[in-house]
Amino acid sequence: MRVDLLTDPVEGLAEALDAVDGFDRALVAGLLRPQPGQTEALTGLAAAVAASPLATRVAEAAEKASAGAAGEDHFVALAAARTALLGSAHDALTERVREAVGRPYGDDDRTPAGAGQPVNLLLAARSWLSDLARSGWQGIDHELVGGTAPVVSAMLPDPALRRLAALLDGFAAELAASCPGATLERIPVRRWADLWARALLLTVPGALGTPAVTEVSGRLLPLGVDVQEHATAVQAQVHAVFEPADGGPARLVRASVSAPKPDSVVGAGLWQLLRPHMSLLAALGEGRAMDLDAMPVTGEGDLLWDDARARAGEDAEPFTTARVALPTAIAFPTAPLDRHPARIAVPVLVEGYAVDDTDGLVLDVAGCRVRVDADRVPAAGPLTPEAVAASSACLGLLRWDAGEFLLQPLAVERTVRKKAVAVHAGAWAGGTTDKAGVRAEKAATDAVTVLRERAGRLLRS
Repeated sequence: MRVDLLTDPVEGLAEALDAVDGFDRALVAGLLRPQPGQTEALTGLAAAVAASPLATRVAEAAEKASAGAAGEDHFVALAAARTALLGSAHDALTERVREAVGRPYGDDDRTPAGAGQPVNLLLAARSWLSDLARSGWQGIDHELVGGTAPVVSAMLPDPALRRLAALLDGFAAELAASCPGATLERIPVRRWADLWARALLLTVPGALGTPAVTEVSGRLLPLGVDVQEHATAVQAQVHAVFEPADGGPARLVRASVSAPKPDSVVGAGLWQLLRPHMSLLAALGEGRAMDLDAMPVTGEGDLLWDDARARAGEDAEPFTTARVALPTAIAFPTAPLDRHPARIAVPVLVEGYAVDDTDGLVLDVAGCRVRVDADRVPAAGPLTPEAVAASSACLGLLRWDAGEFLLQPLAVERTVRKKAVAVHAGAWAGGTTDKAGVRAEKAATDAVTVLRERAGRLLRS
């Protein structure tokens, strides 16, 4: 991998992100009575897409919003401009990663999604999101935020609308927890603007189409697992190389499993919640491949996991997979509305580096430095920042955040008594005899037992 390419500036990236940041700041105070600074930000957003097919509609929307007279269609146009700029940033960064890793990418040959959702519910959601833009994050209150409840309730029974309903429900819950907005000391400006713009574009008829799904058979070679934990939920996403049985090119794929969780279950105890839903986790912990038979996969490379269509295969060491199969594995394209710098997560193998830990963890590869995102190392496995600091090879996900590429470790190799020893973030996924892992699992088991007993008493009463 050419690490030097990851540190070179990307032409036009800073300007695109500056335009997005300006618009996001304009949403903080709301667009009901825009001030000069907000008007300048709206003009900057329109100027940033002046050479695109959106130019005319965004220019009109910016003019109306600057006068405090924007309608719902104008807000959709502004959200589209913002999303297009972030999509262009995603594409430019992805192209830079492609050059650095020298790995092919697949073409996006999907057909556009069709319409078919109830328009009245989409318009109701759009109306609420437009009211949010007018009030701004500083103007939110419980009455405004609560306005989405009947819309979400009406959407949830319809599978075609459930994606938007879940987004609106989660967004509204975050806003409700922050009311009143006038008293907020810190506002998640980028996050709330992301959620607002995405939800608004999903109200466009046809945007909520069901992704195309095909079936694949062949061998799945796990690389590692990314664990994302929240107070009430946990998700494990396994990154892997898939080798088709028909001899076609290898592809990069993902398989995810999620589960609700009590806040008392943390660390290695998380695997107890996830294991029953995905046999792949056991194979990952044991260092084995999986043989798939007609497993559904989306056009973005997400396996819709079904244990009935998978069985454990032969031994498959992730570092061997990374050295042999990963360099030629083709990545699936990213859906247009999903093209955002935060979505970049490319499996890579970095070797032959020195570690500098004077100011965080930094890998120095022939004088080129890549910062390690140690905060993403999960507590649910034996991989630690200390293990990364003592390593000589790192298998991880290349991400982009805060203006630079970062490496999220999934596994490392280090030398112990003149032998290479691998340490994996998902080593405990299928169970463990490691003392620390056993203690964490026992604590989680005790916590779950107590919660089940309490829930049983409540149900009986």
